[in-house]
Amino acid sequence: MDESSSKVVLAVDCMGGDHGPNVTLAACARFMRQYPDAGLLLVGQPDVLQPVWAQQQGVAALTAEQVKIVAATEVVAMDDTIETALRRKKDSSMRVAILQVRDGAAHVAVSAGNTGALMAVARYLLKTIDGIDRPAIASQLPNSKGGATTVLDLGANVDCGAEHLLQFAMMGSALASVLQNKEHPSVGLLNIGEEAIKGNETIKHARELLLQAGQNGSLNFYGNVEGNDIFKGTTDIVVCDGFVGNVALKASEGLASMVASFLRQEFSRNLFTRMAAMMAYPVLKAFKNRADYRRYNGAALLGLRGLVFKSHGSADALAFENALQRAYDAARNNLITRLQARISHAAPLLEQAAENQSADAASSTRESV
Repeated sequence: MDESSSKVVLAVDCMGGDHGPNVTLAACARFMRQYPDAGLLLVGQPDVLQPVWAQQQGVAALTAEQVKIVAATEVVAMDDTIETALRRKKDSSMRVAILQVRDGAAHVAVSAGNTGALMAVARYLLKTIDGIDRPAIASQLPNSKGGATTVLDLGANVDCGAEHLLQFAMMGSALASVLQNKEHPSVGLLNIGEEAIKGNETIKHARELLLQAGQNGSLNFYGNVEGNDIFKGTTDIVVCDGFVGNVALKASEGLASMVASFLRQEFSRNLFTRMAAMMAYPVLKAFKNRADYRRYNGAALLGLRGLVFKSHGSADALAFENALQRAYDAARNNLITRLQARISHAAPLLEQAAENQSADAASSTRESV
Protein backbone atom coordinates (compact mmCIF):
# COMPACT_ATOMS: atom_id res chain seq x y z
CA MET A 1 0.00 0.00 0.00
CA ASP A 2 1.21 3.49 -0.82
CA GLU A 3 2.60 5.13 2.34
CA SER A 4 1.37 8.49 1.11
CA SER A 5 -2.26 7.34 1.36
CA SER A 6 -4.13 9.62 3.77
CA LYS A 7 -5.82 6.74 5.60
CA VAL A 8 -3.47 4.49 7.58
CA VAL A 9 -4.63 0.87 7.74
CA LEU A 10 -3.34 -1.54 10.38
CA ALA A 11 -3.57 -5.32 10.06
CA VAL A 12 -3.85 -6.72 13.59
CA ASP A 13 -3.12 -10.32 14.55
CA CYS A 14 -5.98 -10.56 17.03
CA MET A 15 -5.26 -14.16 18.05
CA GLY A 16 -1.63 -13.69 19.15
CA GLY A 17 -0.20 -13.15 22.61
CA ASP A 18 -0.97 -14.64 25.99
CA HIS A 19 -4.51 -13.23 26.15
CA GLY A 20 -5.71 -13.26 22.53
CA PRO A 21 -8.87 -11.43 21.39
CA ASN A 22 -9.97 -10.33 24.86
CA VAL A 23 -7.01 -7.95 24.99
CA THR A 24 -6.29 -7.23 21.32
CA LEU A 25 -9.89 -6.33 20.45
CA ALA A 26 -10.33 -4.16 23.55
CA ALA A 27 -7.17 -2.30 22.52
CA CYS A 28 -8.41 -1.97 18.93
CA ALA A 29 -11.68 -0.45 20.11
CA ARG A 30 -9.83 2.07 22.29
CA PHE A 31 -7.48 2.86 19.41
CA MET A 32 -10.35 3.59 17.02
CA ARG A 33 -11.95 5.97 19.51
CA GLN A 34 -8.71 7.95 19.48
CA TYR A 35 -7.94 7.58 15.75
CA PRO A 36 -11.28 7.37 13.91
CA ASP A 37 -9.57 8.28 10.64
CA ALA A 38 -7.54 5.05 10.72
CA GLY A 39 -8.56 1.65 9.40
CA LEU A 40 -8.26 -1.77 11.03
CA LEU A 41 -8.14 -5.25 9.56
CA LEU A 42 -8.90 -7.63 12.43
CA VAL A 43 -7.24 -10.91 11.50
CA GLY A 44 -8.31 -14.15 13.14
CA GLN A 45 -11.06 -16.72 13.45
CA PRO A 46 -14.35 -14.88 12.72
CA ASP A 47 -16.48 -17.03 15.03
CA VAL A 48 -14.14 -16.08 17.90
CA LEU A 49 -13.63 -12.42 17.00
CA GLN A 50 -17.19 -11.33 16.19
CA PRO A 51 -18.82 -11.85 19.63
CA VAL A 52 -15.86 -10.31 21.49
CA TRP A 53 -15.74 -7.32 19.13
CA ALA A 54 -19.48 -6.74 19.49
CA GLN A 55 -19.02 -6.31 23.26
CA GLN A 56 -16.52 -3.45 22.92
CA GLN A 57 -17.60 0.09 23.69
CA GLY A 58 -18.38 2.31 20.70
CA VAL A 59 -17.82 -0.26 17.94
CA ALA A 60 -21.44 -0.15 16.79
CA ALA A 61 -20.79 3.29 15.30
CA LEU A 62 -17.83 2.08 13.21
CA THR A 63 -18.40 1.37 9.53
CA ALA A 64 -17.17 -1.49 7.37
CA GLU A 65 -14.77 0.99 5.77
CA GLN A 66 -13.14 1.57 9.14
CA VAL A 67 -12.99 -1.98 10.49
CA LYS A 68 -13.07 -5.34 8.69
CA ILE A 69 -12.57 -8.88 9.92
CA VAL A 70 -10.14 -10.92 7.81
CA ALA A 71 -10.48 -14.67 8.26
CA ALA A 72 -7.57 -16.87 9.34
CA THR A 73 -8.17 -20.43 10.47
CA GLU A 74 -4.97 -21.10 12.45
CA VAL A 75 -3.07 -19.57 15.37
CA VAL A 76 0.68 -19.58 16.01
CA ALA A 77 1.08 -20.56 19.67
CA MET A 78 3.70 -18.91 21.86
CA ASP A 79 5.63 -22.19 22.05
CA ASP A 80 5.39 -23.12 18.36
CA THR A 81 8.65 -23.58 16.51
CA ILE A 82 9.69 -21.37 13.61
CA GLU A 83 9.28 -24.35 11.27
CA THR A 84 5.68 -24.82 12.42
CA ALA A 85 4.87 -21.15 11.84
CA LEU A 86 6.51 -21.08 8.41
CA ARG A 87 5.62 -24.43 6.89
CA ARG A 88 2.67 -25.94 8.72
CA LYS A 89 0.45 -23.04 9.73
CA LYS A 90 0.15 -21.22 6.42
CA ASP A 91 -3.24 -19.75 7.30
CA SER A 92 -2.29 -18.44 10.73
CA SER A 93 -3.53 -15.05 11.88
CA MET A 94 0.10 -13.90 12.13
CA ARG A 95 0.89 -14.84 8.55
CA VAL A 96 -2.36 -13.48 7.13
CA ALA A 97 -1.81 -10.14 8.91
CA ILE A 98 1.65 -9.80 7.34
CA LEU A 99 0.23 -10.80 3.96
CA GLN A 100 -2.10 -7.80 4.17
CA VAL A 101 1.01 -5.59 4.23
CA ARG A 102 2.75 -7.48 1.44
CA ASP A 103 -0.32 -7.41 -0.79
CA GLY A 104 -1.03 -3.71 -0.19
CA ALA A 105 -4.22 -4.03 1.87
CA ALA A 106 -2.55 -2.54 4.99
CA HIS A 107 0.33 -0.20 5.80
CA VAL A 108 1.54 -2.04 8.89
CA ALA A 109 1.01 -5.32 10.75
CA VAL A 110 0.88 -5.65 14.55
CA SER A 111 1.17 -8.88 16.52
CA ALA A 112 1.75 -9.97 20.13
CA GLY A 113 2.63 -13.47 19.02
CA ASN A 114 5.78 -15.59 19.16
CA THR A 115 8.73 -13.25 18.46
CA GLY A 116 10.90 -15.77 16.62
CA ALA A 117 8.02 -16.90 14.45
CA LEU A 118 6.97 -13.32 13.70
CA MET A 119 10.47 -12.34 12.59
CA ALA A 120 10.84 -15.48 10.45
CA VAL A 121 7.44 -15.16 8.76
CA ALA A 122 7.87 -11.40 8.21
CA ARG A 123 11.31 -11.84 6.68
CA TYR A 124 10.10 -14.67 4.44
CA LEU A 125 7.06 -12.78 3.15
CA LEU A 126 8.34 -9.20 3.00
CA LYS A 127 12.08 -9.66 2.31
CA THR A 128 14.70 -7.14 3.37
CA ILE A 129 15.31 -3.65 2.00
CA ASP A 130 18.20 -3.32 -0.45
CA GLY A 131 21.35 -2.59 1.52
CA ILE A 132 20.14 -4.37 4.66
CA ASP A 133 21.47 -7.86 5.41
CA ARG A 134 19.60 -8.56 8.63
CA PRO A 135 16.40 -7.12 10.12
CA ALA A 136 16.62 -5.91 13.72
CA ILE A 137 14.22 -5.52 16.63
CA ALA A 138 14.05 -1.97 18.00
CA SER A 139 12.15 -0.68 20.99
CA GLN A 140 12.24 2.17 23.46
CA LEU A 141 13.31 2.20 27.10
CA PRO A 142 12.47 5.05 29.50
CA ASN A 143 15.23 7.47 30.44
CA SER A 144 15.75 10.03 33.21
CA LYS A 145 15.10 12.95 30.85
CA GLY A 146 11.43 12.05 30.71
CA GLY A 147 11.67 10.58 27.23
CA ALA A 148 12.81 7.25 25.83
CA THR A 149 15.95 5.78 24.32
CA THR A 150 15.61 3.64 21.18
CA VAL A 151 17.67 0.47 21.50
CA LEU A 152 18.47 -2.09 18.80
CA ASP A 153 19.03 -4.94 18.22
CA LEU A 154 17.04 -6.58 21.02
CA GLY A 155 17.43 -10.20 20.05
CA ALA A 156 17.05 -10.86 16.34
CA ASN A 157 20.81 -11.19 15.67
CA VAL A 158 22.96 -12.66 18.42
CA ASP A 159 26.19 -12.46 16.41
CA CYS A 160 26.84 -9.34 14.32
CA GLY A 161 29.63 -7.87 12.26
CA ALA A 162 30.61 -4.20 12.28
CA GLU A 163 28.71 -3.57 9.04
CA HIS A 164 25.52 -4.90 10.66
CA LEU A 165 25.87 -2.47 13.55
CA LEU A 166 26.20 0.33 10.99
CA GLN A 167 22.99 -0.85 9.33
CA PHE A 168 21.26 -0.93 12.72
CA ALA A 169 22.35 2.66 13.35
CA MET A 170 20.79 3.74 10.04
CA MET A 171 17.54 1.92 10.80
CA GLY A 172 17.39 3.23 14.36
CA SER A 173 17.92 6.79 13.14
CA ALA A 174 14.97 6.48 10.78
CA LEU A 175 12.74 5.06 13.53
CA ALA A 176 13.72 7.69 16.11
CA SER A 177 13.15 10.47 13.59
CA VAL A 178 9.56 9.24 13.29
CA LEU A 179 8.75 8.40 16.93
CA GLN A 180 10.62 11.33 18.50
CA ASN A 181 10.19 13.86 15.70
CA LYS A 182 13.95 14.48 15.47
CA GLU A 183 15.50 14.84 12.03
CA HIS A 184 19.03 14.03 13.24
CA PRO A 185 18.79 11.83 16.35
CA SER A 186 22.06 11.04 18.12
CA VAL A 187 23.49 7.50 17.96
CA GLY A 188 25.63 5.79 20.58
CA LEU A 189 27.51 2.49 20.21
CA LEU A 190 27.11 0.31 23.32
CA ASN A 191 30.51 -0.62 24.73
CA ILE A 192 32.28 -1.40 28.01
CA GLY A 193 33.64 2.15 28.13
CA GLU A 194 33.59 5.43 26.25
CA GLU A 195 37.24 5.29 25.23
CA ALA A 196 38.05 4.39 21.62
CA ILE A 197 40.56 1.72 22.71
CA LYS A 198 37.93 -0.30 24.59
CA GLY A 199 35.82 -3.12 23.21
CA ASN A 200 36.48 -6.10 20.96
CA GLU A 201 37.60 -5.84 17.34
CA THR A 202 34.03 -5.82 16.03
CA ILE A 203 33.09 -2.87 18.24
CA LYS A 204 36.26 -0.96 17.33
CA HIS A 205 35.63 -1.50 13.63
CA ALA A 206 31.96 -0.54 14.04
CA ARG A 207 33.03 2.69 15.74
CA GLU A 208 35.23 3.56 12.76
CA LEU A 209 32.36 2.93 10.35
CA LEU A 210 29.97 5.01 12.44
CA LEU A 211 32.50 7.84 12.59
CA GLN A 212 32.74 7.79 8.79
CA ALA A 213 28.95 7.79 8.53
CA GLY A 214 28.85 10.77 10.85
CA GLN A 215 31.45 12.62 8.82
CA ASN A 216 29.56 12.18 5.55
CA GLY A 217 26.27 13.25 7.11
CA SER A 218 24.54 9.86 7.03
CA LEU A 219 23.88 9.93 10.78
CA ASN A 220 24.64 11.86 13.97
CA PHE A 221 27.19 9.67 15.78
CA TYR A 222 27.90 10.57 19.41
CA GLY A 223 30.50 7.89 20.16
CA ASN A 224 30.75 4.95 22.54
CA VAL A 225 28.24 4.75 25.39
CA GLU A 226 27.88 2.46 28.38
CA GLY A 227 24.86 0.56 29.68
CA ASN A 228 23.84 3.27 32.14
CA ASP A 229 23.69 5.80 29.30
CA ILE A 230 20.56 4.03 28.02
CA PHE A 231 18.66 5.26 31.08
CA LYS A 232 20.44 8.60 31.30
CA GLY A 233 19.23 9.49 27.82
CA THR A 234 22.77 10.36 26.72
CA THR A 235 21.83 9.56 23.11
CA ASP A 236 18.53 9.10 21.32
CA ILE A 237 19.62 5.70 19.97
CA VAL A 238 21.85 2.95 21.35
CA VAL A 239 23.16 0.30 18.94
CA CYS A 240 24.34 -3.18 19.95
CA ASP A 241 24.13 -6.80 18.80
CA GLY A 242 21.05 -8.84 19.64
CA PHE A 243 22.72 -10.88 22.38
CA VAL A 244 23.83 -7.83 24.35
CA GLY A 245 20.58 -5.97 23.64
CA ASN A 246 18.37 -8.79 24.85
CA VAL A 247 20.41 -9.24 28.03
CA ALA A 248 20.20 -5.48 28.71
CA LEU A 249 16.44 -5.51 28.11
CA LYS A 250 15.74 -8.50 30.36
CA ALA A 251 18.08 -7.18 33.07
CA SER A 252 16.28 -3.82 33.10
CA GLU A 253 12.88 -5.54 33.26
CA GLY A 254 14.10 -7.69 36.15
CA LEU A 255 15.47 -4.67 38.00
CA ALA A 256 12.22 -2.75 37.59
CA SER A 257 10.26 -5.74 38.90
CA MET A 258 12.58 -6.09 41.88
CA VAL A 259 12.33 -2.40 42.81
CA ALA A 260 8.53 -2.57 42.64
CA SER A 261 8.55 -5.70 44.81
CA PHE A 262 10.85 -4.07 47.38
CA LEU A 263 8.61 -1.01 47.61
CA ARG A 264 5.50 -3.15 48.16
CA GLN A 265 7.25 -5.17 50.86
CA GLU A 266 8.59 -2.17 52.75
CA PHE A 267 5.39 -0.13 52.61
CA SER A 268 3.29 -3.09 53.84
CA ARG A 269 5.63 -4.04 56.70
CA ASN A 270 3.54 -2.51 59.53
CA LEU A 271 0.90 0.10 60.35
CA PHE A 272 3.34 3.01 60.23
CA THR A 273 4.76 2.04 56.82
CA ARG A 274 1.20 1.67 55.49
CA MET A 275 0.42 5.18 56.68
CA ALA A 276 3.64 6.39 55.02
CA ALA A 277 2.51 4.68 51.82
CA MET A 278 -0.77 6.61 51.91
CA MET A 279 1.14 9.88 52.32
CA ALA A 280 3.54 8.96 49.50
CA TYR A 281 0.82 7.66 47.16
CA PRO A 282 0.88 10.62 44.70
CA VAL A 283 4.66 10.32 44.35
CA LEU A 284 4.52 6.54 43.99
CA LYS A 285 1.78 6.82 41.36
CA ALA A 286 3.81 9.35 39.37
CA PHE A 287 6.87 7.11 39.62
CA LYS A 288 4.88 4.10 38.44
CA ASN A 289 3.52 6.00 35.46
CA ARG A 290 7.00 7.14 34.39
CA ALA A 291 8.43 3.62 34.65
CA ASP A 292 5.38 1.75 33.32
CA TYR A 293 6.60 -0.56 30.55
CA ARG A 294 3.15 -0.45 28.95
CA ARG A 295 3.84 3.13 27.83
CA TYR A 296 6.78 1.88 25.74
CA ASN A 297 5.23 -1.26 24.31
CA GLY A 298 5.66 -1.87 20.60
CA ALA A 299 8.93 -2.99 19.02
CA ALA A 300 9.60 -2.37 15.34
CA LEU A 301 10.99 -5.09 13.06
CA LEU A 302 13.28 -2.87 11.01
CA GLY A 303 14.92 -3.59 7.67
CA LEU A 304 11.94 -5.24 5.95
CA ARG A 305 10.12 -4.00 2.87
CA GLY A 306 6.98 -3.58 4.94
CA LEU A 307 6.18 -2.39 8.45
CA VAL A 308 5.72 -4.92 11.25
CA PHE A 309 5.42 -4.13 14.97
CA LYS A 310 5.72 -6.59 17.83
CA SER A 311 3.80 -6.18 21.07
CA HIS A 312 4.85 -7.85 24.31
CA GLY A 313 3.13 -11.23 24.56
CA SER A 314 1.76 -10.50 28.04
CA ALA A 315 0.49 -7.03 27.09
CA ASP A 316 -2.83 -5.84 28.50
CA ALA A 317 -5.23 -3.61 26.55
CA LEU A 318 -3.36 -0.40 27.42
CA ALA A 319 0.01 -1.82 26.39
CA PHE A 320 -1.34 -3.25 23.13
CA GLU A 321 -3.03 0.06 22.34
CA ASN A 322 0.34 1.78 22.69
CA ALA A 323 1.83 -0.73 20.23
CA LEU A 324 -0.96 0.15 17.79
CA GLN A 325 -0.22 3.85 18.24
CA ARG A 326 3.50 3.36 17.52
CA ALA A 327 2.68 1.35 14.42
CA TYR A 328 0.23 4.03 13.29
CA ASP A 329 2.80 6.81 13.80
CA ALA A 330 5.45 4.86 11.87
CA ALA A 331 3.15 4.31 8.91
CA ARG A 332 1.73 7.83 8.93
CA ASN A 333 5.23 9.34 8.94
CA ASN A 334 6.51 7.13 6.10
CA LEU A 335 9.10 5.15 8.06
CA ILE A 336 9.97 2.87 5.13
CA THR A 337 10.59 5.83 2.81
CA ARG A 338 12.79 7.53 5.41
CA LEU A 339 14.72 4.34 6.02
CA GLN A 340 15.32 3.77 2.31
CA ALA A 341 16.53 7.38 1.93
CA ARG A 342 19.07 6.94 4.75
CA ILE A 343 20.28 3.62 3.36
CA SER A 344 20.61 5.14 -0.11
CA HIS A 345 22.66 8.07 1.26
CA ALA A 346 24.99 5.69 3.09
CA ALA A 347 25.15 3.11 0.26
CA PRO A 348 28.85 3.66 -0.67
CA LEU A 349 29.93 3.20 2.94
CA LEU A 350 27.69 0.16 3.43
CA GLU A 351 28.98 -1.46 0.24
CA GLN A 352 32.60 -0.84 1.23
CA ALA A 353 31.98 -2.31 4.68
CA ALA A 354 30.40 -5.42 3.14
CA GLU A 355 33.33 -5.85 0.76
CA ASN A 356 35.82 -5.53 3.60
CA GLN A 357 33.89 -8.09 5.63
CA SER A 358 33.92 -10.54 2.71
CA ALA A 359 37.64 -10.02 2.21
CA ASP A 360 38.32 -10.61 5.90
CA ALA A 361 36.24 -13.78 5.86
CA ALA A 362 38.07 -15.09 2.79
CA SER A 363 41.45 -14.32 4.39
CA SER A 364 40.47 -16.16 7.57
CA THR A 365 39.36 -19.17 5.54
CA ARG A 366 42.70 -19.33 3.69
CA GLU A 367 44.64 -19.04 6.94
CA SER A 368 42.67 -21.87 8.54
CA VAL A 369 43.39 -24.11 5.53
